Amino acid sequence: INGAVLTIPMAIEESSVVAAASNAAKFWSTKGGFTATILGTEKVGQVHFMYCGDSQKLHQFFEQYKTALLASTDEITHNMRSRGGGITALSLVDKSDAITDYYQLDVRFETQDAMGANFINSCLEQLATQLKTLAAKHPDFSEKEKAIEVVMSILSNYVPNCMVEAAVSCPVNVLLPTVEDSKLFAEKFVQAVRIAEVEPFRAVTHNKGIMNGIDAVVMASGNDFRAVAAGIHAHAAASGQYRSLSKAEIKDDVFKFSLRVPLAIGTVGGLTKLHPLVRWCHELMGTPNAQELMQIVAVAGLAQNFAAVKSLVTTGIQQGHMKMHLLNILNQHQATESEKKAAIAHFKDNTVSHHTVADLLAKLRNT
Repeated sequence: INGAVLTIPMAIEESSVVAAASNAAKFWSTKGGFTATILGTEKVGQVHFMYCGDSQKLHQFFEQYKTALLASTDEITHNMRSRGGGITALSLVDKSDAITDYYQLDVRFETQDAMGANFINSCLEQLATQLKTLAAKHPDFSEKEKAIEVVMSILSNYVPNCMVEAAVSCPVNVLLPTVEDSKLFAEKFVQAVRIAEVEPFRAVTHNKGIMNGIDAVVMASGNDFRAVAAGIHAHAAASGQYRSLSKAEIKDDVFKFSLRVPLAIGTVGGLTKLHPLVRWCHELMGTPNAQELMQIVAVAGLAQNFAAVKSLVTTGIQQGHMKMHLLNILNQHQATESEKKAAIAHFKDNTVSHHTVADLLAKLRNT
């Protein structure tokens, strides 16, 4: 990744995911490797509240007390500001066209190496308290306008400005052993990704493959994979239709495959230093900071996606899956090394299932 060789931990129940990611890593290791770029690190939080009154008066009130609202969080943000983070923007959003009397305080944050959920939520709750206090005393508000009702104060797991891009590229003619096969493979690969861009039924499964890689590394690093998944799937549907997260193109005889995903993750706080295996996983990756971990996670997603699409447009997805499935079944039956070799040879031309593997082992053991 960006010229450095890394070992990436994955925590997942499906062994073929690890095998596929490893296959993609090996494939691209001789073709320039992966690149990854941070496009932004901004986090989002919102105070959702109801205000019954003159909208213009509320906006004037907000501009008058914006500095006081921010100042009320100084004690909470002190340590984060000393590390270069903190609240970066505060705005009032009128959502009364969607729900009568509904408004938001939209707050933007930089949380450095922390995912920042507890920090963000503490800031939001303090802002909500100060908002109610200031409104209740504001001389220009009527009694009804003073009675602002805070519905909730919570971070958003949708972080479109906390974005990372991962990519691979190489000349088309070096993708496979022959120029002809390389060209056909590249064209089919691009077509497969384009199908996922326009067909939601395919896009969901396509993106699930990306999440195979992303979730596994997010889990191993002690981060919240459910929050990450929610934000990424929201990004996939940002156009109004659920689409592929990755893109592929051939331009000037160069094949390029890339992925952009929003990732709000951290390398401090939570379990990152407490859980011994999580701590070991961070050490295995070279103790990355949050931005470096974003790059690692995105690359894992792209590698997994490349391996899956490559299989689909060449041998078919089942060949690799069933090879791993066969080994799992053999291990369940405590097969010996010689029995495993015989089974692998037999199932090159036969269908794998629990029943057929058990039958073969029974025959081998009765001879």
